[in-house]
Amino acid sequence: MIPDLNLFRVFDVLLEERNVTRAGARLGLSQSAVSHALNRLRQSLGDELFVRSPAGMKPTPRALEIGARLHEPLAQLQAAVSPAAFDPAVSRRRFNLIAGSYASLVFLPPLARLIAERAPQIDLNVMAFGADFVDRLDNREADAVIASFMSVPDRYLREPLMREELIWAVGPESKLATKDKVTLADIAATPHVTIDAREAVEGASQRGFMMRATWEDAGALELALGAAGLTRRIAVTAPDTYAALAVVSRSEFATLAPKRLVQAWAQAKRIKMIEPPYPSAPAEITLLQRRDAAQEGPVAWLRGLIIEAAQGL
Repeated sequence: MIPDLNLFRVFDVLLEERNVTRAGARLGLSQSAVSHALNRLRQSLGDELFVRSPAGMKPTPRALEIGARLHEPLAQLQAAVSPAAFDPAVSRRRFNLIAGSYASLVFLPPLARLIAERAPQIDLNVMAFGADFVDRLDNREADAVIASFMSVPDRYLREPLMREELIWAVGPESKLATKDKVTLADIAATPHVTIDAREAVEGASQRGFMMRATWEDAGALELALGAAGLTRRIAVTAPDTYAALAVVSRSEFATLAPKRLVQAWAQAKRIKMIEPPYPSAPAEITLLQRRDAAQEGPVAWLRGLIIEAAQGL
């Protein structure tokens, strides 16, 4: 006998979360209701499916086998029975986007313009990037995240948007601002401002995400300094790129930041841009969505609009 389809929905979410409480929150069910559904599936399928472990609910080999075949059909079924008609020209939907300081400055202006042109009644709510971005996605409080993700769990869709060059930014008070040619030794001798997003990144890494904690994450600077026998001093640790550039604009310090963001600040804050005097790979900026939600008409429309905004940059 085939179990109730609703039980498989509970199974699918529990396989993603590995936690009864979080699965219940996503499904709108109590913890006892999730446990009851799991027990019914265990009886129907003749397998424990999940066993408790220090890391949460550990799936059995049978559960992993079922989950691999079940997830996509469930997502397709959900898409098939969801309301299909979505007309952005008349929709009054509200989209929620998570973006840090860089993504807000670079992506928000062209994205807001495209929405205003094609969907004048749609609202866009941009939320600050933080350690809760995974929960916001899973609870459908957010439709998408723009950040620099290197890899993500399979149940999420990671879409490369563009590559961003990294550049050193200094203010008019910095000695580097007057130099015609800046060397690696000059960079090392200048106090640095870095960004600390480790709380959000460390929490995400425990759930299978790999992403940048700072713009320096690729390690090119540390490799270059080490090869040259140089060290540096981190004078200020800032919470985001905006704060780092604000400090730099009024001090002798320097910070490594995305070129497009520095260019925007340079026009208004007299910040000078300095190309890294060492090999430096660009950062990849990506779009993150839940794979099942990304198939829904409105969310798919938003994804297309964000990609179009990125192509225009």
